[in-house]
Amino acid sequence: MTTPQLGTFKIPEIQNEPMRSYAPGTPERDALYAEVKQMAAGAPYTVPVIINGQNITSGEKIAQPQPHNHSKPLAIFHTATPDQVKDAITGALEAKAEWETLPWSDRAAIFLKAADLVSGKYRYKIMAATILGQGKNAWQAEIDAAAELTDFFRFGVKYVEELYAMQPPRNTPGSWNRSEYRALEGFVLAISPFNFTAIGGNLPGTPALVGNVALWKPSPMAVYANYITYQILMEAGVPPGVIQFLPTSQDLTPALVAEALKSPHFAALHFTGSTHVFKGLWKQIGSNMDTYRGYPRVVGETGGKNFHILHSSADVKNAVAQSIRAGFEYQGQKCSALSRLYVPDTLWPEFKELMLKETAKLKVGDQTTDPAIFIGPVISKASYDKILGYIEKAKAAGGEVLIGGTGDDSTGYFVRPSIILTKDPKSVTMTDEIFGPVITIYVYPSASYTETLHLIDSTTSYALTGAIFSTNRKALIEASNVLRNAAGNVYFNEKCTGAVVGQQPFGGARGSGTNDKAGSLSIFGRFVSARSVKENFVPLGESDWGYPSNLV
Repeated sequence: MTTPQLGTFKIPEIQNEPMRSYAPGTPERDALYAEVKQMAAGAPYTVPVIINGQNITSGEKIAQPQPHNHSKPLAIFHTATPDQVKDAITGALEAKAEWETLPWSDRAAIFLKAADLVSGKYRYKIMAATILGQGKNAWQAEIDAAAELTDFFRFGVKYVEELYAMQPPRNTPGSWNRSEYRALEGFVLAISPFNFTAIGGNLPGTPALVGNVALWKPSPMAVYANYITYQILMEAGVPPGVIQFLPTSQDLTPALVAEALKSPHFAALHFTGSTHVFKGLWKQIGSNMDTYRGYPRVVGETGGKNFHILHSSADVKNAVAQSIRAGFEYQGQKCSALSRLYVPDTLWPEFKELMLKETAKLKVGDQTTDPAIFIGPVISKASYDKILGYIEKAKAAGGEVLIGGTGDDSTGYFVRPSIILTKDPKSVTMTDEIFGPVITIYVYPSASYTETLHLIDSTTSYALTGAIFSTNRKALIEASNVLRNAAGNVYFNEKCTGAVVGQQPFGGARGSGTNDKAGSLSIFGRFVSARSVKENFVPLGESDWGYPSNLV
């Protein structure tokens, strides 16, 4: 398909999606909980495998439970098989020929429309699926499935426009230099997690926006919200085959992924999940290097063991409130969640009293019907058992459970917000990622602030997020310098969670990932292959091949 380019188009001004409060008496609260009620009543929903735009319902059926009530599935999804991966790759590469040559303004329009569909027509539907299927309360669903997903699509268009505008600054007389940003040669494998619906849309969406095609394997624990995201992208105009939707079971995932990774057309991995799995995938890619046509791009955001440190000058009330949000929002199931907290002995009595008093106020329960619930369920039985198992390990190692430490999985997977006091700054719950509502506190001598900063830097293999609380500028500067490589996102007097697209590009290094910064221009550079073009306007004569230095 060819079309004339009859103008240099400029996209509309991009702003962050305004977030709705869901406060008592607001129309959005009524509309959201009505949608949740209606969706719950209609469950379970059938989710197919989708290859080349065709629904496939011939695979094994797997349930996606509702974690607040695990006896009732939200969806029944059909599983993709390794053999179907071959068909998905073939179909994606066929779709790529037209997709990557589509004028940029048309790809941009498709994703801007998808953003409007998320923020408008489907806002409450995708939020309801996130609440029921992934255990979020209204606010957590709003900042994820509505606002962040919308922002990923809108700001993605803005950043790609800026990327394409990056052109050589100089041209010699009689010539014109240009830079092209080609889609990668092959397909992208996108593997998304359960904990953010927005990430599910972003992992295939980012490479697709610059002309790539993607095989998308969603988490089995977020299938329904991801299926809605897929449907939104198709309604917005993404052609069949550009994104292949391949839900599958935990058991089939390794074989399905291995089939994709052994293809000579594998061009990139876009991953969010555990550090252990990411390292395993990287090893597989490395072992297949002789198979590939090029060097695949590997982009991943993995785990975190995120910290708050209070300097002796810290505003204690602020630090308490920020720590409760960072550690216990969404049950601690954010890769950026607070899990290790360092408090000087001079502030500990006040901090302890306030932290325990406020934590005791947090309501735990069914967040789908009660807006007052702050702590909903953790995602699965395996997660529930892991979290309580780590609490027992901490107790066995001498840790003191100050509050919480218990759970109830009879109906849903509920774990009470838990705070552990340790005298060992390298105890198991200070080093291992738990992914649950557990904060471990180490009280350090106030005079040992500098030493404690170095302790934080050396305690874990992760380097995702962290926060420093101090009203002393010198203390903030010192911490920022010592902890320069301990976090890819660092916050001053603010919680270590809540990065916003277009404001705080997100990602960490060390064991936390490749730090390609989702929600920024830089990540799009990972999914293009630049080509430099020089066009000459002044031809040489037949004997003009020499240079002045050759004259005698």
